[in-house]
Amino acid sequence: MDEAGRGPLAGPVVAAAVILPDDTRLEGVQDSKLMTEKAREEAFWRIHDTAVSVGVGVVPPVYIDRHNILRASLEAMKRAIACLEPGPDYLLVDGNQYVPVRTPQRFIVKGDQRSISISAASVVAKVYRDNIMCSYDVRFPQYGFTRHKGYATADHRAALRVHGPCPIHRMTFRGVLGFDTLEA
Repeated sequence: MDEAGRGPLAGPVVAAAVILPDDTRLEGVQDSKLMTEKAREEAFWRIHDTAVSVGVGVVPPVYIDRHNILRASLEAMKRAIACLEPGPDYLLVDGNQYVPVRTPQRFIVKGDQRSISISAASVVAKVYRDNIMCSYDVRFPQYGFTRHKGYATADHRAALRVHGPCPIHRMTFRGVLGFDTLEA
């Protein structure tokens, strides 16, 4: 398991859980942050073709604002696990936080660089979230979500200064706080 989207100012946090067959080799799949966008998109489909099961959990900004980003990330992971069919016998979790499910689990710090199944989950979560952010770009083109995916780039911060936040911004995040104009 891994997640994508803990740091951005806008959009959901997305987690993915991937069950791979034993001894699977996925050439070129690694930590999604170390891959190009094109390589991630190609790997996304190879992972789906190879995996026994893939689950994705999405938690919206309103949940993040109510509960905090750590709780939202763990909720996204819980939702991703619930989508797996068959369900997992054991979880390898990127990081050091217990996911609130009964399945036995092992935490691996920097797991997306040390485990092929966590790397695969990293890719699935990142591509899935990026696609969500591109769809938001159609609804809120003034923010440029296709370019920065909600991260706090200079371009995104400039758009916030001009337009204020929109409904997918995380209102409790530094960088969004202080804007009181909401666009519909």
